[in-house]
Amino acid sequence: MLAAHAVDNDFPARDFTARFSGMRSPHETGRIASLAGLAEQDPGLRRRTFLLLCLLPALIVLLLVIVAPLIYNVFLSLSDASSDRFRDWRFTGFRQYLEVFQSAEFWAVFGKTIVWTTASTALQVVIGVMLALVIHQNFLRGRSAWSLLLMLPWAVPQYITALTWRGMFHGESGPVNSFLAATFGWSSIDWLNSEPLAFATAIMVNVWMGFPFMMIIALAGLQHIPENVYEAAQLDGANSWTQFRRLTLPLLRPVMLPATVLGVVWNFNNLNVIWLFSDGGAPDDSTKILVSFVYKAAFTYHQFGWAAALSVVIFVILFLFVQAFLQINARRR
Repeated sequence: MLAAHAVDNDFPARDFTARFSGMRSPHETGRIASLAGLAEQDPGLRRRTFLLLCLLPALIVLLLVIVAPLIYNVFLSLSDASSDRFRDWRFTGFRQYLEVFQSAEFWAVFGKTIVWTTASTALQVVIGVMLALVIHQNFLRGRSAWSLLLMLPWAVPQYITALTWRGMFHGESGPVNSFLAATFGWSSIDWLNSEPLAFATAIMVNVWMGFPFMMIIALAGLQHIPENVYEAAQLDGANSWTQFRRLTLPLLRPVMLPATVLGVVWNFNNLNVIWLFSDGGAPDDSTKILVSFVYKAAFTYHQFGWAAALSVVIFVILFLFVQAFLQINARRR
């Protein structure tokens, strides 16, 4: 009996087919035999099936939360849906896209968005790398405490940070004006009601929120650079600036380039700072960027079809940017 049981365990697929062939129809028996034979030929089939079943809930959520809304948004962008035609909207083809590209306001806001994204990302990367270099030095005491302290702007929710900075830059009672008056004797500056100042301060607040992420990425990259590389450079007579330019920057590039791309995408789509800090683009919508432009078009002016078309345009712009980056990076490798 033990020998027979061992034989049964050694040949589960054929034994399974033999046991149940008399209890099922010939067609079902043939299917079971084919599946058993496939499982016998491919030992990893059961493991892949199990992994697929584990991923299935996440795939369903991804389909419902991301893919389905994206398809509906494209569907809506081909219509004239608005508050006036909320239920009886009609398909208009690519008319909304033509209106987007023919709008002078779109190109003006697009230019401001490029300035906003470029300035914010560049400053976040530069400040993050500089702070990472300082924290990475062995002579600095309490490096963990400094790292934790510098992470706070990124850890605090963005709406709290934006509203706090809005109060600090208040023209009459803001601490920034009080500090400038007490230190330099300056008169009060109306930061939030001047177009260049409001836009510049919004960029500063956005940099404040984003530099800790770049700092942590750069610090992780610095910790993986071998010390003997710098020791060999010192023996060759390289000074600190040469080591930074010839060693640190090239060795940080593999980790900082993906982080920079993420920073570009995040800053391009960062609605919170503009909407909360500058009150939706004040003064007179002069500081709005494309995402705030879409938000206001949809939920203030209720032009749903036009706003959907503009959001698709934003998606295509970012998609093309990421694809171009991936191709350039692949060519460099």
